[in-house]
Amino acid sequence: MSAAPGNARLDGLARIVGAAHVLTDPQTLASYLVEPRGLYHGRALALVRPASTAEIAAVLAFCNDARIPVVPQGGNTGLVGGQTPDESGDEIILSLQRMNKVREVDAEGNAMIVEAGVTLAAAQAAAEAADRLFPLSLASEGSCTIGGNLSTNAGGVGVMAYGSMRDLALGLEVALANGEILNGLGKLRKDNTGYDLKDLFIGAEGTLGVIGAASLKLFPRPGAMATAFVGLADPKAALQLLTLARRRLGAAVTSFELLPRIGLEFVLRHVSGSRDPLASPHSWYVLIEISSQHAGGAEDTLSETLQAAIEQNIVEDAAIAATLRQRKDFWRLREELSDVQAAEGGSIKHDVSVPVGVAPDFIAEASRAVLEDLPAARIVAFGHLGDGNIHFNVSQPVGADKQAFLARWQEVNEIVHAVVARWQGSISAEHGIGRLKRELLKKSKDPVALNLMRAIKSTLDPNGILNPGAVL
Repeated sequence: MSAAPGNARLDGLARIVGAAHVLTDPQTLASYLVEPRGLYHGRALALVRPASTAEIAAVLAFCNDARIPVVPQGGNTGLVGGQTPDESGDEIILSLQRMNKVREVDAEGNAMIVEAGVTLAAAQAAAEAADRLFPLSLASEGSCTIGGNLSTNAGGVGVMAYGSMRDLALGLEVALANGEILNGLGKLRKDNTGYDLKDLFIGAEGTLGVIGAASLKLFPRPGAMATAFVGLADPKAALQLLTLARRRLGAAVTSFELLPRIGLEFVLRHVSGSRDPLASPHSWYVLIEISSQHAGGAEDTLSETLQAAIEQNIVEDAAIAATLRQRKDFWRLREELSDVQAAEGGSIKHDVSVPVGVAPDFIAEASRAVLEDLPAARIVAFGHLGDGNIHFNVSQPVGADKQAFLARWQEVNEIVHAVVARWQGSISAEHGIGRLKRELLKKSKDPVALNLMRAIKSTLDPNGILNPGAVL
């Protein structure tokens, strides 16, 4: 249901984007008001759906004059509540889903220009159609959008080889709070004409401006890939394998994911069709993938590296995917690990990063600290060991009361984040700050950095209309 006439604010928005794209029907709005984990559930004045960056800018100018708060939203897959309106009902949700055009794919220049509402899967497909690779890979790629990926500086499983979204962006088109448009969609690899303004908006979660389109880096598609599921004793052995693989294979190592046995058991228990990848259980696992521009030989190269690791007593067992189906099965075990924890009850989650070389020590120390406080808790520490990003999740004890366990969220946060601080890490590696970690940011961020962030916010958004509940 579109907005009924007679409300001056809604009428003004309807004149910009069309009445059919200012929606107020509760049933239509319902899915936009809650984030995936159900931690935040808000209300909204309306859902507004612009079709161009010019319309975004006009909406922002109108809202800035009328002091209407604006919450930008892409695919609504964020995990820290940054895309969810508050409970006041005074904010509008600015949905970018109509802005779903791939404007250009430049195969020779290894770049493409896409609008903010293009899903990650669609961007990957557009690159593949031009025999190129857009390397960002996330479990939610079918529904998350490029605008959301940029706004949270998304990482995923390919960061160690290709970098996060900040590294993959060449330029941005951004609507500012006052209605101006920053036209920065260049495809240049070198541009030293002053400040690199695009980096202000990447990872800002819509608090400084709204990204309408982006120019992104592409890469040649690999000629061959090889994927292996590896069993080993502990995270220290995993780090040894990473060091060995990088020494022998260099940049060919494109993914290196760490999984604990308990996490794999969760998947095997709750995901239909999943199978234990190795002949016998192991305490820890690594999912390693390598890529090559040559048409063949990747499997032999990976096999030789794993054999060397076995001879050095680093690896206990390993299986290399023999078919595309088996490769997908291996990756499914990793991709299901986040969602399947819900089937085991309450889970207190942490998206943290530490220097790669100390990640095993961090996991060990944080595990000890949590278990001293909650002896029966189940530690599910997994993630992107190749870039130091660990999802240190704590599942409730078997048979425990879920709500009583989740009530200890802040207590467990403080335990884990204290260990993160000792190892000079970050409380947010790839999910952002949103509403969930706003207070944590104040405690963990350098005070000078926080003051600079506030100064930038007040300059670009002096009336505070842009995603006011997020980050700061």
